Amino acid sequence: MATVDFDKLFGDFNKIKVGVIGDVMLDTYWWGHVERISPEAPVPVVSLDKKEYRIGGAGNVALNLASLRVPVFIFSVIGNDEDAHILEPLLQKNNIDTSYLLKSNDRITTNKSRIISRNQQMMRLDSEITRDLSLADETTLFNKVNAFLEKEKPQVIIFEDYNKGNLTEKIIREVIALCRSKNVITAVDPKRKNFFNYKQVDIFKPNLKEVRDGLNMLLEDINESVLNKIHQELKSRLQHRISMITLSEKGIYYHNDSIRRIIPSHLRNIADVSGAGDTVIAVASLLYASTGDIELMAKVANIAGGLVCEEVGTVAIDKEKLLKECKTLLI
Repeated sequence: MATVDFDKLFGDFNKIKVGVIGDVMLDTYWWGHVERISPEAPVPVVSLDKKEYRIGGAGNVALNLASLRVPVFIFSVIGNDEDAHILEPLLQKNNIDTSYLLKSNDRITTNKSRIISRNQQMMRLDSEITRDLSLADETTLFNKVNAFLEKEKPQVIIFEDYNKGNLTEKIIREVIALCRSKNVITAVDPKRKNFFNYKQVDIFKPNLKEVRDGLNMLLEDINESVLNKIHQELKSRLQHRISMITLSEKGIYYHNDSIRRIIPSHLRNIADVSGAGDTVIAVASLLYASTGDIELMAKVANIAGGLVCEEVGTVAIDKEKLLKECKTLLI
């Protein structure tokens, strides 16, 4: 990897336009404390101290990009409901363009409510619809992406899949084809349902569990030889350009036709791994669009994923912290 001027690299992030398409969610955090057990059932009674709303799912990928001062646009179908009226202003407040966000009476806005005491998650309540989009919503969503590509001419489209129905097989296939026709980079953070539908994307970023589930493999000893076989199997089915597999505490593995390597993780005080994958795909896509350097992409994304794990709950990467860490660890 050549010497990098990280100040200039980070300063130029605002020149890269990114669209994020997928399952946008509202994350609700109930923070409280436990002093007794309920007399009604053997469960703790949580006394509520505060309630907080955060951007989740595909929205968290967009939030990470916005935190890096990247012009970012969100594409999703949410409900026309109370949670949507909380989520949309929250996106806008965080400099995420919602011009292409679609509200539908056919769906509800996904809301994951977490109850937390002493920095530990005690329970999660999910309100969601997971069926695929209706044909009408599917068509409208694709038309919004097409209009965006024509108007904004972005460098990257990121697919963020949480199996909530926004990324249908048709949307995936047609948006990838559209991006390829316009030389727009595509990156995906997949889930099992659509794992092999993301054919011919540029960056395919599963984690080990998703690889294990998608390929139906028993993975015990993780080494470069095993990961090479995984890449070859994925390549035979997807014809994609780059595999980037997150290995939890072991780091990140990247592989394309000419280079492959495991990037070890850096020692961290891990508090919560929630949202780390969102940070990794956001930073990796941005670095690849900015530099075309696969090794640099993986190294910076690896640092970013570790940094957000030091915080409780789903949080976005801090640009200044990431810049400082890159200058410390990569120069």
